[in-house]
Amino acid sequence: MPLSHIVVPVDYSEKSEGAARYAKAMHGRFGSRLTLVHVLPPPHYEFGAMEVGGSILEDLFRNRAEQARKDLDEFLSAELPAEFTDRLLLEGDPAAKIVKVAHEKGAGLIVMPTHGYGTFRRFILGSVTAKVLHDADCPVCTGVHLEAPSVEAVRLQKVAVAVDLGQQTERTLMWAQRFAESAGAELTLVHAMPNLEGRAGDYFDPDWRRHMEASINEEVRALTARLGFEAPLLADSGEVAETVCSLAQEWGADVLVIGRGSAAGVFGRLRANAYSIIRQSHCPVVSV
Repeated sequence: MPLSHIVVPVDYSEKSEGAARYAKAMHGRFGSRLTLVHVLPPPHYEFGAMEVGGSILEDLFRNRAEQARKDLDEFLSAELPAEFTDRLLLEGDPAAKIVKVAHEKGAGLIVMPTHGYGTFRRFILGSVTAKVLHDADCPVCTGVHLEAPSVEAVRLQKVAVAVDLGQQTERTLMWAQRFAESAGAELTLVHAMPNLEGRAGDYFDPDWRRHMEASINEEVRALTARLGFEAPLLADSGEVAETVCSLAQEWGADVLVIGRGSAAGVFGRLRANAYSIIRQSHCPVVSV
């Protein structure tokens, strides 16, 4: 889990400031170098609807680029000095450029907000963030509540990791355990069990929960023992995203780690619910 380099896409919003402060807090724990990235869409994206000549279009875009450079240089300049911060201004498709920069720099993490707002935050995930989550080959830290008025307000003391016992679980657990260990944080596993009670009137084994919990605990203990660590497990039945987020919140997690590539199967249900977990989580989510 190398976190020697963290990429932070910025659009100069308050949410970008919060993401940058989370990245700086991780710099304080891991000694990471930060790269702030702002991507300008090509001129025909930004000014394509305007009936202007080529030279005027070039002037408009040049002015826009000069202002963007100035904004990027000034973005949290007092909090993020050049000593450990690079600032890149690029042109092109934002998501593709962000993923490319992270890959080229060997980044261990991308930190960016979801841009979900207000009443609809449970349903909105910004298109750029969604594409980065889909395409990035490194973990992505995001979330509606990736907000911090100061670096001192960022808490990294309790890390919850959602396990679905699919093929991605081992990799996700390893990342979460190393992150928690390096940050000096507590680690707890959370799991959403299938609800087997069925419809009203259907027969089900009244002891199903006890049998299910025993089976899950046995499998998780065997897995963590193979990986060389121990951590408590919190499990409950219900809708996946709601249950995972509820368990993490009740425990007081500061960060929730999930696997993006979880496989199918009766337990492997996190992949289809990753976006819902990100939208509903009370704390930032690292998608591994």
